[in-house]
Amino acid sequence: MRSVLNFLTLASMAATEATAGEEKPRVQVVTTIGDFTIELYPDRAPISVANFLRYVDEEFYHSTTFHRIINDFIIQGGGFTTDKTRKDTHDPIKNEADNGLKNVRGAVAMARVKEVDSATSQFFVNLSDNPSLDHSENDFGYAVFGHVVEGMESAVKISGVPTVKHGPHRDQPRVNVVLKRAVRV
Repeated sequence: MRSVLNFLTLASMAATEATAGEEKPRVQVVTTIGDFTIELYPDRAPISVANFLRYVDEEFYHSTTFHRIINDFIIQGGGFTTDKTRKDTHDPIKNEADNGLKNVRGAVAMARVKEVDSATSQFFVNLSDNPSLDHSENDFGYAVFGHVVEGMESAVKISGVPTVKHGPHRDQPRVNVVLKRAVRV
C-alpha cells in the first residue's frame, strides 16, 4: 500500500509540474542504431509519465533491448537485457488509454499484456498511425504518454532490422538493438 501511495504522489507531482507552465519533460533514448527524444505529457497521462520517469531516473533502461520490432507498426523495448532476460519491474500501473491521446506515428505508449492495468516498464513507439491500439468501446487500448520530437528517423531505422521467431516470441531482432541509456534532457 505504501508503494502505491508513494507512486500516486509521484504522479500528482508530475501533473502539477505540467500545469505550472514549465516545459514538458523530455527523455533522450540512446541506442546502438541512433537516438531519439521523447516529449512527455504529464498533464494527460500523469501515472504513465511518473512511471516512465521513475524507470529513467533509476537507470532501469540502460543496456536493455528493443526486443519486438514490427516494420511500419511499432518498436518495443524496456523490459529485457541483451541476453534476453526479463528484468524485474515495479508493480503494474493503471491504464490511462482513455486520456484522448491517439496512437499516431511517433506517439509513445505503454506496452501491456491482455489485462488492462498490466503495464510496467515496457513502452513502444508507433511507426505509423495505429487506431486499432486506441481506447474504444471494444478495447481499452494502450496509453499514449509522449511523442517522439527529435530523431524519428532513428526509430524508423530500428524498425528495419531483420527479425526472427525466438521460442514463443516472434518479431525479435536478429541482432540486438541495444537501448544504451535513457536520460532526462
